[in-house]
Amino acid sequence: MPAIPESTRSSITLRILLHAKEHWPQLENPQVTCRGGFAYATAALPGNDEPQPLFRLRYGGSAHSLGFALYSHATERYEDAVLLTGSPTGTPQEALDTACTLYLAGTGDEPASGPPTDLRA
Repeated sequence: MPAIPESTRSSITLRILLHAKEHWPQLENPQVTCRGGFAYATAALPGNDEPQPLFRLRYGGSAHSLGFALYSHATERYEDAVLLTGSPTGTPQEALDTACTLYLAGTGDEPASGPPTDLRA
């Protein structure tokens, strides 16, 4: 698996942070860390002071189509998953929307429009 180029690292990070600010303001201190061919996103969820892992993106040569894995607190591992679009790959913004829809479900912290309902590719 190729390492993420520096320009793509910057792009992924900026896209996640801007999308979090605009669409998920309840996340505190979102961060993106890149290692090798992976980008890891963390944030503090409402009612929790400590940042926790949210998801991992796998670089496959494009900043617009990244593999997606959610962090499972039950297994303390990243588990490959599909995005709300129904695809296993997508944009950093789609990954953030999927993770936040899951982690914030039922907390009253969903976006005003509610979670996406079109789960088909």
